[in-house]
Amino acid sequence: MQLPKVLDLAAIRSLYAGDGGTPHELIAAVGERIDAADPAIFITRTPAAMLTAAIDALLVRAPEPNSLPLWGVPCAVKDNIDVAGLPTTCACPDFARNPEHDAAVVARLVAAGAIVVGKTNLDQFATGLNGTRSPYGAPRCVFDRNYISGGSSSGSAVAVASGLASFALGTDTAGSGRVPAMINNIVGIKPTPGLISNRGMVPACESLDCVSIFAISVSDGAVVRRVAEGYDAADPWSRRVTPSPLPRTGMRVGVLARAEREFLGHEEHAALYDEAIQNTGAEIVEIDYAPFREVAALLYDGPWVAERQAALDELGVPAAAVEPTVARVLAGAARFSAVDSFKAFHRLEQLRRVCEAQLASADVLLLPTAPCGFTVEAMLAEPMARNSELGLYTNFCNLLGLAALAVPAGFTRAGLAFGVTLVGPAFSDEALGALAHRLHLLAASGSGIDRRFVPPPLPASTATDRIEIAVVGAHLSGMPLNHELQALDAQLVGRGRTTEDYRLFVLPDTQPRKPGLTRSPGGGGSSIELEIWSLSAAAFGRFVSAIRSPLGIGKVKLASGGEVDGFLCEAWAVEHAREITELGGWRAFCALA
Repeated sequence: MQLPKVLDLAAIRSLYAGDGGTPHELIAAVGERIDAADPAIFITRTPAAMLTAAIDALLVRAPEPNSLPLWGVPCAVKDNIDVAGLPTTCACPDFARNPEHDAAVVARLVAAGAIVVGKTNLDQFATGLNGTRSPYGAPRCVFDRNYISGGSSSGSAVAVASGLASFALGTDTAGSGRVPAMINNIVGIKPTPGLISNRGMVPACESLDCVSIFAISVSDGAVVRRVAEGYDAADPWSRRVTPSPLPRTGMRVGVLARAEREFLGHEEHAALYDEAIQNTGAEIVEIDYAPFREVAALLYDGPWVAERQAALDELGVPAAAVEPTVARVLAGAARFSAVDSFKAFHRLEQLRRVCEAQLASADVLLLPTAPCGFTVEAMLAEPMARNSELGLYTNFCNLLGLAALAVPAGFTRAGLAFGVTLVGPAFSDEALGALAHRLHLLAASGSGIDRRFVPPPLPASTATDRIEIAVVGAHLSGMPLNHELQALDAQLVGRGRTTEDYRLFVLPDTQPRKPGLTRSPGGGGSSIELEIWSLSAAAFGRFVSAIRSPLGIGKVKLASGGEVDGFLCEAWAVEHAREITELGGWRAFCALA
Protein backbone atom coordinates (compact mmCIF):
# COMPACT_ATOMS: atom_id res chain seq x y z
CA MET A 1 0.00 0.00 0.00
CA GLN A 2 1.34 3.45 -0.97
CA LEU A 3 1.12 5.81 2.00
CA PRO A 4 1.04 9.63 1.78
CA LYS A 5 3.84 11.62 3.44
CA VAL A 6 1.65 12.42 6.44
CA LEU A 7 -1.26 10.27 7.59
CA ASP A 8 -4.07 12.79 7.90
CA LEU A 9 -7.56 11.42 8.54
CA ALA A 10 -8.87 12.30 5.07
CA ALA A 11 -6.02 10.35 3.45
CA ILE A 12 -6.63 7.34 5.68
CA ARG A 13 -10.37 7.36 4.94
CA SER A 14 -9.65 7.63 1.23
CA LEU A 15 -7.33 4.64 1.32
CA TYR A 16 -10.07 2.60 2.98
CA ALA A 17 -12.98 3.82 0.88
CA GLY A 18 -11.81 4.80 -2.58
CA ASP A 19 -8.83 2.45 -2.84
CA GLY A 20 -10.40 -0.43 -0.96
CA GLY A 21 -7.47 -0.91 1.39
CA THR A 22 -7.87 -2.83 4.63
CA PRO A 23 -6.65 -1.93 8.13
CA HIS A 24 -4.36 -4.97 8.02
CA GLU A 25 -2.66 -3.63 4.88
CA LEU A 26 -2.43 -0.08 6.11
CA ILE A 27 -1.05 -0.92 9.54
CA ALA A 28 1.50 -3.25 7.92
CA ALA A 29 2.63 -0.41 5.64
CA VAL A 30 2.90 1.92 8.64
CA GLY A 31 4.98 -0.73 10.39
CA GLU A 32 7.41 -0.84 7.46
CA ARG A 33 7.75 2.93 7.63
CA ILE A 34 8.47 2.76 11.37
CA ASP A 35 11.08 0.05 10.71
CA ALA A 36 12.99 2.52 8.53
CA ALA A 37 12.63 5.48 10.92
CA ASP A 38 14.77 6.67 13.81
CA PRO A 39 14.60 3.95 16.52
CA ALA A 40 14.58 6.67 19.19
CA ILE A 41 11.00 7.63 18.29
CA PHE A 42 9.35 4.55 19.82
CA ILE A 43 10.25 2.86 23.08
CA THR A 44 7.89 -0.09 22.48
CA ARG A 45 6.29 -1.24 19.23
CA THR A 46 2.96 -3.04 19.36
CA PRO A 47 3.66 -6.72 18.55
CA ALA A 48 2.29 -8.06 15.26
CA ALA A 49 -0.01 -10.53 17.00
CA MET A 50 -1.48 -7.78 19.16
CA LEU A 51 -2.07 -5.56 16.11
CA THR A 52 -3.75 -8.40 14.25
CA ALA A 53 -6.04 -9.11 17.20
CA ALA A 54 -6.96 -5.42 17.56
CA ILE A 55 -7.77 -5.10 13.85
CA ASP A 56 -9.78 -8.32 13.81
CA ALA A 57 -11.78 -7.15 16.80
CA LEU A 58 -12.48 -3.85 15.03
CA LEU A 59 -13.69 -5.61 11.88
CA VAL A 60 -16.06 -7.79 13.92
CA ARG A 61 -17.76 -4.92 15.72
CA ALA A 62 -17.60 -2.38 12.86
CA PRO A 63 -17.12 -4.20 9.53
CA GLU A 64 -17.97 -1.24 7.27
CA PRO A 65 -14.99 1.01 6.35
CA ASN A 66 -14.96 4.39 8.08
CA SER A 67 -18.03 3.48 10.14
CA LEU A 68 -16.42 4.83 13.31
CA PRO A 69 -14.77 8.27 13.76
CA LEU A 70 -11.27 6.75 13.91
CA TRP A 71 -11.87 3.48 12.06
CA GLY A 72 -8.52 1.79 11.43
CA VAL A 73 -6.56 4.98 12.13
CA PRO A 74 -2.98 4.36 13.35
CA CYS A 75 -2.05 6.28 16.48
CA ALA A 76 0.83 6.43 18.94
CA VAL A 77 0.78 6.89 22.71
CA LYS A 78 3.36 8.62 24.90
CA ASP A 79 4.97 6.10 27.18
CA ASN A 80 3.64 7.57 30.40
CA ILE A 81 0.06 6.65 29.38
CA ASP A 82 -1.10 3.07 29.85
CA VAL A 83 -1.92 0.75 26.96
CA ALA A 84 -2.95 -2.74 28.06
CA GLY A 85 -0.46 -5.34 26.88
CA LEU A 86 2.40 -2.85 26.41
CA PRO A 87 4.83 -1.80 29.15
CA THR A 88 4.68 1.72 30.53
CA THR A 89 8.25 2.90 31.16
CA CYS A 90 8.16 6.71 31.46
CA ALA A 91 11.60 6.40 29.78
CA CYS A 92 12.96 4.74 32.91
CA PRO A 93 13.66 0.99 32.55
CA ASP A 94 13.67 0.50 36.33
CA PHE A 95 10.12 1.82 36.54
CA ALA A 96 8.63 -0.32 33.72
CA ARG A 97 5.28 -1.88 34.56
CA ASN A 98 2.72 -3.88 32.60
CA PRO A 99 -0.76 -2.37 32.90
CA GLU A 100 -3.79 -4.62 32.64
CA HIS A 101 -6.09 -1.88 31.42
CA ASP A 102 -5.94 0.94 28.91
CA ALA A 103 -5.84 4.48 30.24
CA ALA A 104 -9.32 6.03 30.09
CA VAL A 105 -8.42 8.20 27.10
CA VAL A 106 -6.87 5.27 25.21
CA ALA A 107 -10.00 3.21 25.80
CA ARG A 108 -12.15 5.97 24.29
CA LEU A 109 -9.93 6.21 21.21
CA VAL A 110 -9.81 2.44 20.68
CA ALA A 111 -13.59 2.28 21.03
CA ALA A 112 -13.76 4.84 18.20
CA GLY A 113 -11.66 2.56 15.98
CA ALA A 114 -8.08 3.72 16.54
CA ILE A 115 -5.19 1.21 16.34
CA VAL A 116 -2.23 1.83 18.70
CA VAL A 117 1.03 1.13 16.83
CA GLY A 118 3.35 1.74 19.77
CA LYS A 119 4.52 3.70 22.81
CA THR A 120 6.66 6.77 22.13
CA ASN A 121 9.80 8.18 23.73
CA LEU A 122 9.77 11.12 26.13
CA ASP A 123 11.88 13.16 28.49
CA GLN A 124 12.06 10.86 31.47
CA PHE A 125 9.00 11.12 33.75
CA ALA A 126 7.79 13.93 31.44
CA THR A 127 10.35 16.28 32.98
CA GLY A 128 11.68 18.57 30.27
CA LEU A 129 10.63 20.46 27.14
CA ASN A 130 13.45 19.33 24.89
CA GLY A 131 13.44 15.58 24.18
CA THR A 132 17.04 14.76 25.15
CA ARG A 133 16.46 13.26 28.61
CA SER A 134 15.82 9.61 27.83
CA PRO A 135 17.99 6.47 28.04
CA TYR A 136 16.17 5.27 24.92
CA GLY A 137 17.77 7.98 22.79
CA ALA A 138 16.80 11.48 21.67
CA PRO A 139 14.32 11.90 18.81
CA ARG A 140 15.39 14.75 16.56
CA CYS A 141 13.67 17.59 14.70
CA VAL A 142 12.25 16.18 11.46
CA PHE A 143 13.88 19.02 9.47
CA ASP A 144 17.41 18.95 10.90
CA ARG A 145 18.85 16.16 13.02
CA ASN A 146 21.22 18.61 14.67
CA TYR A 147 18.20 20.12 16.44
CA ILE A 148 16.11 18.87 19.34
CA SER A 149 12.63 17.50 18.75
CA GLY A 150 11.14 19.34 21.69
CA GLY A 151 9.66 17.49 24.63
CA SER A 152 8.70 16.00 26.83
CA SER A 153 6.35 14.43 24.26
CA SER A 154 9.23 14.05 21.82
CA GLY A 155 8.46 10.71 20.18
CA SER A 156 4.74 11.47 19.82
CA ALA A 157 5.34 14.71 17.92
CA VAL A 158 8.00 13.23 15.65
CA ALA A 159 5.83 10.18 14.92
CA VAL A 160 3.00 12.36 13.64
CA ALA A 161 5.29 14.77 11.76
CA SER A 162 7.12 11.85 10.09
CA GLY A 163 3.98 10.06 8.91
CA LEU A 164 4.30 7.18 11.38
CA ALA A 165 0.91 7.86 12.99
CA SER A 166 -2.17 9.90 12.15
CA PHE A 167 -2.25 11.37 15.62
CA ALA A 168 -0.54 10.76 18.92
CA LEU A 169 -1.20 11.30 22.58
CA GLY A 170 1.24 13.35 24.59
CA THR A 171 1.01 15.05 27.93
CA ASP A 172 1.39 18.72 28.81
CA THR A 173 2.27 20.18 32.18
CA ALA A 174 4.44 23.12 31.14
CA GLY A 175 4.33 22.99 27.35
CA SER A 176 5.15 19.40 26.43
CA GLY A 177 2.23 19.18 24.02
CA ARG A 178 3.02 22.49 22.31
CA VAL A 179 6.79 23.01 22.03
CA PRO A 180 7.37 19.74 20.08
CA ALA A 181 4.44 20.68 17.82
CA MET A 182 6.18 23.92 16.85
CA ILE A 183 9.58 22.38 16.21
CA ASN A 184 8.06 19.65 14.00
CA ASN A 185 5.45 21.76 12.15
CA ILE A 186 2.27 20.09 13.43
CA VAL A 187 -0.77 20.95 15.55
CA GLY A 188 -0.60 20.53 19.33
CA ILE A 189 -3.77 20.59 21.43
CA LYS A 190 -3.38 21.33 25.13
CA PRO A 191 -6.90 20.95 26.49
CA THR A 192 -8.31 22.72 29.47
CA PRO A 193 -7.16 20.80 32.56
CA GLY A 194 -9.83 18.23 33.38
CA LEU A 195 -11.34 18.07 29.87
CA ILE A 196 -9.64 14.73 29.11
CA SER A 197 -9.31 12.09 31.82
CA ASN A 198 -5.84 11.58 33.32
CA ARG A 199 -6.75 8.13 34.69
CA GLY A 200 -4.08 5.71 33.56
CA MET A 201 -1.46 8.39 33.04
CA VAL A 202 1.64 8.38 35.25
CA PRO A 203 1.65 11.82 36.87
CA ALA A 204 4.46 14.33 36.56
CA CYS A 205 2.83 17.23 38.38
CA GLU A 206 -0.56 15.80 39.18
CA SER A 207 -2.51 18.99 39.83
CA LEU A 208 -1.44 20.44 36.47
CA ASP A 209 -1.03 17.50 34.07
CA CYS A 210 -3.08 17.24 30.86
CA VAL A 211 -3.25 14.58 28.20
CA SER A 212 -2.47 16.38 24.93
CA ILE A 213 -3.04 15.57 21.25
CA PHE A 214 -0.70 15.93 18.27
CA ALA A 215 -2.38 16.02 14.86
CA ILE A 216 -1.73 16.95 11.25
CA SER A 217 -4.41 19.66 11.22
CA VAL A 218 -6.76 21.53 13.52
CA SER A 219 -9.60 19.59 11.90
CA ASP A 220 -8.03 16.20 12.66
CA GLY A 221 -7.22 17.33 16.18
CA ALA A 222 -10.83 18.38 16.75
CA VAL A 223 -12.09 14.95 15.68
CA VAL A 224 -9.70 13.22 18.07
CA ARG A 225 -10.33 15.62 20.92
CA ARG A 226 -14.09 15.18 20.70
CA VAL A 227 -13.63 11.42 21.04
CA ALA A 228 -11.06 11.76 23.84
CA GLU A 229 -12.82 14.25 26.08
CA GLY A 230 -15.46 13.47 28.66
CA TYR A 231 -16.06 13.55 32.39
CA ASP A 232 -14.56 10.63 34.33
CA ALA A 233 -15.88 10.20 37.86
CA ALA A 234 -12.95 7.88 38.65
CA ASP A 235 -10.43 10.66 37.95
CA PRO A 236 -10.31 13.22 40.77
CA TRP A 237 -8.97 15.87 38.36
CA SER A 238 -11.71 15.43 35.76
CA ARG A 239 -14.15 18.31 35.40
CA ARG A 240 -17.67 18.65 34.07
CA VAL A 241 -17.63 20.91 31.04
CA THR A 242 -19.61 23.99 30.12
CA PRO A 243 -18.14 25.04 26.76
CA SER A 244 -16.86 28.59 26.62
CA PRO A 245 -17.60 30.16 23.21
CA LEU A 246 -15.62 32.90 21.52
CA PRO A 247 -16.97 35.72 19.36
CA ARG A 248 -17.42 34.75 15.72
CA THR A 249 -17.08 38.40 14.76
CA GLY A 250 -15.33 41.31 16.41
CA MET A 251 -12.65 39.04 17.87
CA ARG A 252 -10.04 40.77 20.05
CA VAL A 253 -6.65 39.06 20.00
CA GLY A 254 -4.14 39.86 22.73
CA VAL A 255 -0.50 39.93 21.63
CA LEU A 256 2.85 40.68 23.22
CA ALA A 257 3.93 44.29 23.31
CA ARG A 258 7.11 44.71 21.27
CA ALA A 259 9.20 45.33 24.37
CA GLU A 260 8.10 41.93 25.75
CA ARG A 261 8.84 39.87 22.63
CA GLU A 262 11.83 37.62 23.26
CA PHE A 263 13.15 35.42 20.47
CA LEU A 264 16.71 34.98 21.75
CA GLY A 265 18.17 36.67 18.69
CA HIS A 266 16.04 34.84 16.09
CA GLU A 267 14.72 37.81 14.13
CA GLU A 268 13.05 35.62 11.52
CA HIS A 269 10.84 34.26 14.28
CA ALA A 270 9.91 37.81 15.26
CA ALA A 271 8.86 38.48 11.66
CA LEU A 272 6.84 35.25 11.50
CA TYR A 273 5.06 36.22 14.72
CA ASP A 274 4.14 39.56 13.12
CA GLU A 275 2.77 37.70 10.10
CA ALA A 276 0.64 35.48 12.32
CA ILE A 277 -0.76 38.56 14.07
CA GLN A 278 -1.74 40.03 10.70
CA ASN A 279 -3.28 36.72 9.65
CA THR A 280 -5.79 36.79 12.51
CA GLY A 281 -7.80 39.49 10.73
CA ALA A 282 -8.92 40.55 14.21
CA GLU A 283 -8.70 43.58 16.45
CA ILE A 284 -5.24 43.47 18.01
CA VAL A 285 -4.74 44.38 21.67
CA GLU A 286 -1.31 44.55 23.30
CA ILE A 287 -1.29 42.90 26.72
CA ASP A 288 1.05 43.19 29.68
CA TYR A 289 2.80 39.82 29.73
CA ALA A 290 4.64 40.51 33.01
CA PRO A 291 2.07 38.78 35.28
CA PHE A 292 1.93 35.74 32.99
CA ARG A 293 5.72 35.61 33.01
CA GLU A 294 5.67 35.61 36.81
CA VAL A 295 3.12 32.78 36.85
CA ALA A 296 5.34 30.85 34.44
CA ALA A 297 8.34 31.35 36.73
CA LEU A 298 6.39 29.82 39.63
CA LEU A 299 6.23 26.48 37.84
CA TYR A 300 9.98 25.96 37.51
CA ASP A 301 11.29 28.18 40.30
CA GLY A 302 8.55 27.52 42.84
CA PRO A 303 7.41 24.60 44.97
CA TRP A 304 5.57 22.77 42.17
CA VAL A 305 8.84 20.95 41.59
CA ALA A 306 8.11 19.28 44.94
CA GLU A 307 4.92 17.86 43.42
CA ARG A 308 7.10 16.19 40.78
CA GLN A 309 9.25 14.75 43.52
CA ALA A 310 6.14 13.55 45.37
CA ALA A 311 4.98 11.72 42.24
CA LEU A 312 8.36 10.03 41.86
CA ASP A 313 8.40 9.02 45.53
CA GLU A 314 5.06 7.27 45.08
CA LEU A 315 6.39 5.39 42.06
CA GLY A 316 9.22 3.92 44.14
CA VAL A 317 11.98 4.58 41.61
CA PRO A 318 15.52 4.39 43.03
CA ALA A 319 17.44 7.65 42.77
CA ALA A 320 20.24 5.96 40.81
CA ALA A 321 17.79 5.10 38.01
CA VAL A 322 16.85 8.73 37.32
CA GLU A 323 18.43 10.53 34.34
CA PRO A 324 21.04 13.05 35.64
CA THR A 325 19.34 16.26 34.47
CA VAL A 326 15.96 15.05 35.68
CA ALA A 327 17.59 14.26 39.03
CA ARG A 328 18.95 17.83 39.16
CA VAL A 329 15.46 19.20 38.55
CA LEU A 330 13.93 17.05 41.27
CA ALA A 331 16.69 17.90 43.72
CA GLY A 332 15.31 21.43 43.73
CA ALA A 333 12.31 20.20 45.70
CA ALA A 334 14.43 20.14 48.87
CA ARG A 335 14.61 23.94 48.84
CA PHE A 336 10.92 24.35 49.63
CA SER A 337 9.03 24.03 52.88
CA ALA A 338 5.29 23.73 53.45
CA VAL A 339 5.31 27.43 54.28
CA ASP A 340 6.95 28.18 50.93
CA SER A 341 4.26 26.17 49.19
CA PHE A 342 1.43 28.11 50.77
CA LYS A 343 3.14 31.40 50.00
CA ALA A 344 3.41 30.34 46.36
CA PHE A 345 -0.25 29.25 46.24
CA HIS A 346 -1.29 32.62 47.64
CA ARG A 347 0.89 34.50 45.17
CA LEU A 348 -0.58 32.47 42.32
CA GLU A 349 -4.09 33.55 43.30
CA GLN A 350 -2.98 37.18 43.44
CA LEU A 351 -1.45 36.85 39.99
CA ARG A 352 -4.56 35.10 38.71
CA ARG A 353 -6.57 38.27 39.37
CA VAL A 354 -3.99 40.41 37.57
CA CYS A 355 -3.95 38.02 34.61
CA GLU A 356 -7.74 37.97 34.51
CA ALA A 357 -7.72 41.74 34.10
CA GLN A 358 -5.40 41.37 31.11
CA LEU A 359 -7.49 38.54 29.66
CA ALA A 360 -10.63 40.67 29.97
CA SER A 361 -9.21 43.05 27.36
CA ALA A 362 -8.90 40.26 24.77
CA ASP A 363 -10.91 37.19 23.81
CA VAL A 364 -7.81 35.06 23.16
CA LEU A 365 -4.05 35.46 23.40
CA LEU A 366 -1.74 34.80 20.43
CA LEU A 367 1.77 33.97 21.60
CA PRO A 368 4.88 32.46 20.08
CA THR A 369 4.87 28.79 21.03
CA ALA A 370 8.55 29.09 21.98
CA PRO A 371 11.23 31.70 21.30
CA CYS A 372 13.14 29.19 19.13
CA GLY A 373 14.45 25.64 18.98
CA PHE A 374 18.00 24.65 19.97
CA THR A 375 20.64 22.35 18.64
CA VAL A 376 21.18 19.18 20.62
CA GLU A 377 24.69 20.40 21.38
CA ALA A 378 23.42 23.70 22.82
CA MET A 379 20.78 21.91 24.87
CA LEU A 380 23.22 19.45 26.40
CA ALA A 381 25.69 22.24 27.19
CA GLU A 382 23.12 24.23 29.22
CA PRO A 383 20.22 21.84 29.84
CA MET A 384 18.48 23.78 32.61
CA ALA A 385 18.77 27.27 31.11
CA ARG A 386 17.81 26.24 27.57
CA ASN A 387 14.85 24.21 28.85
CA SER A 388 13.53 27.19 30.82
CA GLU A 389 13.75 29.35 27.70
CA LEU A 390 11.63 26.87 25.76
CA GLY A 391 8.82 27.34 28.30
CA LEU A 392 8.79 31.15 28.27
CA TYR A 393 5.36 31.33 26.60
CA THR A 394 3.84 28.03 27.76
CA ASN A 395 4.45 27.48 31.49
CA PHE A 396 1.62 29.66 32.79
CA CYS A 397 -1.30 27.96 31.03
CA ASN A 398 -2.11 25.07 33.35
CA LEU A 399 -1.48 27.07 36.51
CA LEU A 400 -4.25 29.40 35.29
CA GLY A 401 -6.49 26.59 33.99
CA LEU A 402 -6.54 27.80 30.36
CA ALA A 403 -6.96 26.06 27.01
CA ALA A 404 -4.26 26.29 24.33
CA LEU A 405 -3.87 25.25 20.69
CA ALA A 406 -0.51 25.40 18.91
CA VAL A 407 -0.30 25.65 15.10
CA PRO A 408 2.45 25.98 12.50
CA ALA A 409 3.33 29.55 11.49
CA GLY A 410 6.00 29.27 8.82
CA PHE A 411 9.65 28.45 8.25
CA THR A 412 12.97 30.25 8.48
CA ARG A 413 15.33 30.46 5.53
CA ALA A 414 17.27 27.62 7.15
CA GLY A 415 14.19 25.40 6.88
CA LEU A 416 13.32 25.29 10.58
CA ALA A 417 9.69 25.53 11.67
CA PHE A 418 8.14 28.26 13.81
CA GLY A 419 4.75 28.16 15.51
CA VAL A 420 2.25 30.19 17.47
CA THR A 421 -0.24 29.26 20.16
CA LEU A 422 -3.75 30.52 20.82
CA VAL A 423 -4.62 30.64 24.52
CA GLY A 424 -8.25 30.92 25.55
CA PRO A 425 -10.47 30.71 28.63
CA ALA A 426 -11.17 27.40 30.32
CA PHE A 427 -13.21 25.11 28.04
CA SER A 428 -12.85 27.29 24.96
CA ASP A 429 -11.16 24.23 23.38
CA GLU A 430 -13.76 23.84 20.64
CA ALA A 431 -14.08 27.57 20.02
CA LEU A 432 -10.33 28.07 19.49
CA GLY A 433 -10.47 25.86 16.41
CA ALA A 434 -11.79 28.40 13.90
CA LEU A 435 -9.03 30.97 14.39
CA ALA A 436 -6.37 28.26 14.78
CA HIS A 437 -7.43 26.74 11.45
CA ARG A 438 -7.24 30.17 9.78
CA LEU A 439 -3.72 30.74 11.09
CA HIS A 440 -2.54 27.30 9.95
CA LEU A 441 -4.09 27.75 6.51
CA LEU A 442 -2.66 31.25 5.94
CA ALA A 443 0.79 30.23 7.14
CA ALA A 444 0.98 27.95 4.07
CA SER A 445 3.55 25.80 5.87
CA GLY A 446 1.96 22.40 5.27
CA SER A 447 2.16 19.97 8.15
CA GLY A 448 4.99 17.82 9.44
CA ILE A 449 7.36 16.83 6.67
CA ASP A 450 4.75 17.55 3.97
CA ARG A 451 5.27 21.22 3.13
CA ARG A 452 2.49 21.03 0.49
CA PHE A 453 -0.23 19.74 2.79
CA VAL A 454 -3.36 21.93 2.84
CA PRO A 455 -5.35 21.83 6.11
CA PRO A 456 -8.93 20.63 5.52
CA PRO A 457 -11.99 22.57 6.74
CA LEU A 458 -13.07 22.11 10.32
CA PRO A 459 -15.66 19.43 11.09
CA ALA A 460 -19.16 20.66 11.86
CA SER A 461 -19.52 22.16 15.31
CA THR A 462 -21.07 20.09 18.06
CA ALA A 463 -22.72 23.18 19.53
CA THR A 464 -26.47 22.97 20.08
CA ASP A 465 -28.88 25.38 18.41
CA ARG A 466 -29.30 28.63 20.32
CA ILE A 467 -31.05 31.95 19.70
CA GLU A 468 -28.96 35.09 19.26
CA ILE A 469 -29.75 38.56 20.55
CA ALA A 470 -27.98 41.88 20.04
CA VAL A 471 -27.47 44.23 22.98
CA VAL A 472 -26.31 47.85 22.81
CA GLY A 473 -26.47 49.18 26.36
CA ALA A 474 -26.63 48.06 29.98
CA HIS A 475 -26.43 44.38 28.97
CA LEU A 476 -23.05 44.77 27.24
CA SER A 477 -20.22 42.80 28.85
CA GLY A 478 -18.96 44.62 31.93
CA MET A 479 -22.11 46.75 32.16
CA PRO A 480 -24.57 46.75 35.11
CA LEU A 481 -27.17 44.38 33.65
CA ASN A 482 -24.84 41.90 31.94
CA HIS A 483 -25.33 39.61 34.96
CA GLU A 484 -28.89 38.96 33.75
CA LEU A 485 -27.49 37.32 30.62
CA GLN A 486 -24.82 35.46 32.57
CA ALA A 487 -27.45 34.06 34.93
CA LEU A 488 -29.20 32.52 31.92
CA ASP A 489 -25.97 30.90 30.68
CA ALA A 490 -25.83 33.31 27.75
CA GLN A 491 -22.66 33.14 25.67
CA LEU A 492 -20.94 35.99 23.85
CA VAL A 493 -20.62 34.99 20.21
CA GLY A 494 -19.77 38.21 18.42
CA ARG A 495 -19.11 41.93 18.41
CA GLY A 496 -20.02 44.30 15.63
CA ARG A 497 -21.99 47.36 14.60
CA THR A 498 -25.36 48.20 13.15
CA THR A 499 -25.76 49.58 9.66
CA GLU A 500 -25.42 53.36 9.25
CA ASP A 501 -29.10 54.18 9.82
CA TYR A 502 -29.55 53.86 13.60
CA ARG A 503 -29.80 56.51 16.32
CA LEU A 504 -28.96 56.13 20.02
CA PHE A 505 -30.52 58.05 22.91
CA VAL A 506 -30.20 58.17 26.71
CA LEU A 507 -33.56 57.15 28.12
CA PRO A 508 -34.65 59.46 30.96
CA ASP A 509 -35.55 58.20 34.43
CA THR A 510 -33.98 54.74 34.08
CA GLN A 511 -31.93 52.99 36.75
CA PRO A 512 -29.41 51.81 35.86
CA ARG A 513 -29.22 54.13 32.89
CA LYS A 514 -30.26 52.57 29.60
CA PRO A 515 -30.08 53.65 25.99
CA GLY A 516 -32.81 53.59 23.38
CA LEU A 517 -31.93 52.43 19.86
CA THR A 518 -34.12 53.42 16.95
CA ARG A 519 -33.77 52.94 13.21
CA SER A 520 -33.83 56.03 11.01
CA PRO A 521 -33.87 54.94 7.34
CA GLY A 522 -34.48 58.50 6.18
CA GLY A 523 -31.12 59.83 7.37
CA GLY A 524 -29.46 61.23 10.47
CA GLY A 525 -28.31 57.86 11.69
CA SER A 526 -24.95 56.20 12.21
CA SER A 527 -23.38 52.82 12.98
CA ILE A 528 -23.78 51.78 16.64
CA GLU A 529 -21.61 49.33 18.60
CA LEU A 530 -23.29 46.09 19.70
CA GLU A 531 -22.59 42.64 21.11
CA ILE A 532 -24.32 39.42 20.06
CA TRP A 533 -25.12 36.86 22.75
CA SER A 534 -26.72 33.45 22.37
CA LEU A 535 -29.20 31.75 24.71
CA SER A 536 -31.10 28.51 24.75
CA ALA A 537 -34.67 28.81 23.53
CA ALA A 538 -36.02 28.58 27.07
CA ALA A 539 -33.59 31.18 28.39
CA PHE A 540 -34.34 33.50 25.46
CA GLY A 541 -38.03 33.31 26.32
CA ARG A 542 -37.41 34.16 29.98
CA PHE A 543 -35.10 37.03 29.05
CA VAL A 544 -37.49 38.60 26.54
CA SER A 545 -40.50 38.24 28.84
CA ALA A 546 -38.78 40.46 31.40
CA ILE A 547 -38.30 43.39 28.99
CA ARG A 548 -40.51 46.37 29.74
CA SER A 549 -41.81 49.17 27.53
CA PRO A 550 -40.56 51.31 25.87
CA LEU A 551 -37.93 48.70 25.03
CA GLY A 552 -38.71 45.66 22.93
CA ILE A 553 -37.15 43.09 20.63
CA GLY A 554 -37.02 43.60 16.87
CA LYS A 555 -34.71 42.90 13.94
CA VAL A 556 -31.44 44.87 13.99
CA LYS A 557 -29.51 45.14 10.71
CA LEU A 558 -25.77 44.42 10.91
CA ALA A 559 -23.02 46.32 9.11
CA SER A 560 -21.45 42.96 8.27
CA GLY A 561 -24.66 41.85 6.56
CA GLY A 562 -27.81 40.12 7.74
CA GLU A 563 -29.85 40.88 10.80
CA VAL A 564 -30.34 39.64 14.35
CA ASP A 565 -32.93 39.96 17.11
CA GLY A 566 -32.02 42.92 19.30
CA PHE A 567 -33.16 45.70 21.60
CA LEU A 568 -35.13 48.50 19.90
CA CYS A 569 -36.97 51.43 21.48
CA GLU A 570 -40.43 52.86 20.74
CA ALA A 571 -40.14 56.20 18.99
CA TRP A 572 -42.29 58.15 21.46
CA ALA A 573 -39.83 57.46 24.30
CA VAL A 574 -36.93 59.31 22.65
CA GLU A 575 -38.78 62.45 21.46
CA HIS A 576 -37.22 64.56 24.23
CA ALA A 577 -34.28 62.30 25.14
CA ARG A 578 -30.60 63.23 24.81
CA GLU A 579 -29.19 61.89 21.55
CA ILE A 580 -25.71 60.32 21.64
CA THR A 581 -25.58 58.83 18.14
CA GLU A 582 -22.38 60.69 17.27
CA LEU A 583 -20.50 58.79 20.01
CA GLY A 584 -21.05 55.51 18.19
CA GLY A 585 -22.10 53.44 21.19
CA TRP A 586 -23.10 53.20 24.84
CA ARG A 587 -19.57 52.45 26.08
CA ALA A 588 -18.27 55.71 24.64
CA PHE A 589 -21.08 57.60 26.38
CA CYS A 590 -20.41 55.89 29.73
CA ALA A 591 -16.71 56.71 29.43
CA LEU A 592 -17.57 60.41 29.15
CA ALA A 593 -20.41 60.50 31.66
